[in-house]
Amino acid sequence: MAGFSTKTFMKFDDYTTPKSAWENILDFIPKDKVIWECFYADGTSGTYLEELGLKVIHKQVDFFENDLGDILISNPPFTKKESIFKRLIEIGKPFIMILPCSTITCQYTRRLFAEQKDRLQIIIPRKRIQFTKIVDKGKVETPNKCNFDCFYYCFRMNLPHDIIWLGDDKKKDKKETKCPHGDKCYRKNKEHLKEFY
Repeated sequence: MAGFSTKTFMKFDDYTTPKSAWENILDFIPKDKVIWECFYADGTSGTYLEELGLKVIHKQVDFFENDLGDILISNPPFTKKESIFKRLIEIGKPFIMILPCSTITCQYTRRLFAEQKDRLQIIIPRKRIQFTKIVDKGKVETPNKCNFDCFYYCFRMNLPHDIIWLGDDKKKDKKETKCPHGDKCYRKNKEHLKEFY
């Protein structure tokens, strides 16, 4: 999760977001809006969003004292979820926040969003997001070590569904192998398909 520019957050809040986390949801982010990546960490998250063609504001400023951009997108410090949600509602702009899946069951999440006219929406990734831990201002890679799941919590993003499950990470140009016998073929296994491909 992205760090925050005070010394009040504990070290386990200092995890950075991989580029793949933003690539996963790029289709749901409007390209004509200015994105505020509101938790700076080491700055790479904002750079990744820019590399994906988005207009981004990403500075080391206090989230609780600023209001920038059109949409807020970030991976915030998990230990401050409740106060961050309160501030997001106060700002009133659309947002996407990466947070643990257990956040949806918290009483404060229910209380804060039940009072809102707009519904909280969720995007569920296909695989766990693998964060990079920051230790003493240096990076420590943790590939495939994340032991918890995260969702993208979305508000006022006008998603087509309240819950969206992301599909497999497959290249769009990958050849699709289908049985020539059609969809009703009962021999739907790899060995059978090898007869034709």
